[in-house]
Amino acid sequence: MDQQLTPIQACSSREILEEISGKWSVMALTVLAYGPCRFNALKRSLEGISQKALTDTLRRLERNGLVERHVLATSPVGVEYELTELGLSAKSLYCALHQWTAENRTTIHEARERFDGRST
Repeated sequence: MDQQLTPIQACSSREILEEISGKWSVMALTVLAYGPCRFNALKRSLEGISQKALTDTLRRLERNGLVERHVLATSPVGVEYELTELGLSAKSLYCALHQWTAENRTTIHEARERFDGRST
């Protein structure tokens, strides 16, 4: 039986978007847009993220070529992350999304309250 793909399923960007648009990805990319950052500083910037979630997010972004990991020759050994050229090329996109959420946070929370207040 032939299965028809929806336009979204057939879209070649779907696989990549699924990989780079995780829960913490946009926020991590936005922090790194300001410059290289060590792991613990990045963790402090992303309030509420667990060490495992941050590690997974950074690995996924690194695997997809958006972030580079540098081991620093310090004692103790430190690790720093920074955007690659590819990551920098998308900076305006994720910074715009971050800005949009900041500007519309109140409206979104109000919409959630209206939705949650409806009887089902």
